[in-house]
Amino acid sequence: MTTTQIFHDTPADKGFRARWWTGRVAIYAVLILWAAICLFPIYWTISTSFKAAPDVMKGHIVPWVDFAPKWLGWRSLGMSPDTIGQESTVRAEFLKRFWNSAVVSLSASALAVLMGSLAAYGLSRFSYKFGFMKNADISFFFLSQLILPPVVLALPFLVLYKEVGLLDTRIGLILIYTLSVMPIVIWIMRDQFASIPTELEEAALVDGLSIWGAFLTIILPIALPGMVAAFILSLVLTWNEYFFAALLTSTNAVTLPVMVASQTGSQGISWWSMAALSFAAILPLIVIGVVLERYIIKGMAAGAVK
Repeated sequence: MTTTQIFHDTPADKGFRARWWTGRVAIYAVLILWAAICLFPIYWTISTSFKAAPDVMKGHIVPWVDFAPKWLGWRSLGMSPDTIGQESTVRAEFLKRFWNSAVVSLSASALAVLMGSLAAYGLSRFSYKFGFMKNADISFFFLSQLILPPVVLALPFLVLYKEVGLLDTRIGLILIYTLSVMPIVIWIMRDQFASIPTELEEAALVDGLSIWGAFLTIILPIALPGMVAAFILSLVLTWNEYFFAALLTSTNAVTLPVMVASQTGSQGISWWSMAALSFAAILPLIVIGVVLERYIIKGMAAGAVK
């Protein structure tokens, strides 16, 4: 003889389920709202690149409803469908500035990650004393370099670069960009290396590896996500840097931020051209962020787990 038991939801179960669904809906609503807020500037930039002057001034937002999209902004850069196959001085200038930004940003970020990772590894594994300064003081000294406003360094760097012949050169920008982002890399990678147990290196040393061998074969692969995250952050900062690029370059080494800011004339600002140029400039960063998303998440989260 079998007994069949029928279970009915109690009022407490129904209340719990209702609260659970309410909480989930509220969380997703907040996330969707925040995503819309974060993505709206990009949408505004893209839509502005397809607007004419009256549509820009009136604040029209929705294409085919508020305004009829046109290729005005992209045509001014020689990148519209009807001009992409023709010779364009502006497009050639854009590609030159794009190449300058790519070379300077990638080189500076790679150098900063390379040297910053070595400095961070030393600070996380060895004890130093320089006068009254110990490891914590040295780490804070690197971070304190970010407190100094760039405008304070304008005149010294301008005079120095003029004397050594680095004005309007990509090498000059690479050097100053490397110095500017290295403190951030050191702080990110110091936490990364500190989260890796020292027993791994001790076991590698017992097996006959040198300190460099243990670092390259054991520690470096584990810390790779953090290095990628630090590289991407450095790339974003150097790619978007404007002050030193405008100060130290004039013709040959001008980067994209300087070109974007130059979209002004006697008749005002060419918003459509600036929007098209801005979106073309940020598109590589968007692609890199999407492709390397998992490394960014791993790198940012690894240092939080001890």
